Amino acid sequence: MREDGRVVQPFKKGPDYIDPLWLAQAAGRPCHNLDFYTMSRAEIGSLFEQAMQGADIGVIEGNKGLYDGLALDGSNSNAALAAQLDAPVVLVLDSQGMTRGVAPLILGYQAFDPAIQICGVILNKVGGRRHEAKLRAVIEHYTDVKVLGAVQRDADLQIDERHLGLVPSNELAGSPAHIARMARLLREQVDLEALQGLAAAAPTVAARGPVDLGGARPADVKIAYAVDSAFGFYYAGDLEALRFAGAELLPFSPLRDRDLPRCDGLFLGGGFPETHMVDLEANQAMRASIAGFVERGGAVYAECGGLMYLCERLTWKGNTRKLCGV
Repeated sequence: MREDGRVVQPFKKGPDYIDPLWLAQAAGRPCHNLDFYTMSRAEIGSLFEQAMQGADIGVIEGNKGLYDGLALDGSNSNAALAAQLDAPVVLVLDSQGMTRGVAPLILGYQAFDPAIQICGVILNKVGGRRHEAKLRAVIEHYTDVKVLGAVQRDADLQIDERHLGLVPSNELAGSPAHIARMARLLREQVDLEALQGLAAAAPTVAARGPVDLGGARPADVKIAYAVDSAFGFYYAGDLEALRFAGAELLPFSPLRDRDLPRCDGLFLGGGFPETHMVDLEANQAMRASIAGFVERGGAVYAECGGLMYLCERLTWKGNTRKLCGV
């Protein structure tokens, strides 16, 4: 859709850093998280409305299944989010080894909560054209749900995984080309015009005045934050909130840069320093710069991989490397 000139605004339901990196790179816009655990319903609605300004279509990726969640009443599920935002739902179904059984699966999803607008399905991991034809015939005969696409099994549609999920796109130099390959294959196998038609039937998002992300107050503090192939776990909403509160954000790379930018505070987000620890250790100048900043009383917030980077050393797979020693 982006290649066709559409402005696509991506969202990710729940707390996740890795999927939003891929979604943001594919859409060319920051991906925002919509999370019942860290946000009130009013905040979710406001963020959705704000992020949709200037966009032609919004795409929300769920987490787990449509009705899954810890709450017995489903109040924190994907379905609950779709209901709040009045968003049509497209089911992406793993169809491996399935034929006639796809019908009761779809009918069950529809019957479980008739208020949820299941407007279409995309069949995933289809085992050839014969398999696809059988699935389409079953769905057409037993259900009223439109098949929007049938995606064949293809190595070019796979993204490598690791212990925490997908390998982040910021680690892979070839991620733009990989996204382009996936886009080409999906264009051939998914009815994008019908998909956009379903989205167009959703209620129009209310127009809002422009939001000044430079802040309601002038920038009066500089915050450096680590971003490269080793570090990249930040919520777009957090960075925007810092700007709005009057912070000037200064990106830097612990892998490539030799010194911290002149700053009042340091934000070290998550990532995978263990997969880059040889290069992080080799950049002694940056390690010394960060240690000196802390020793001089500089304010630091570090979490996840960023906190690991502040440690004296890191051992992974039998290999030990020196880090910042803070």
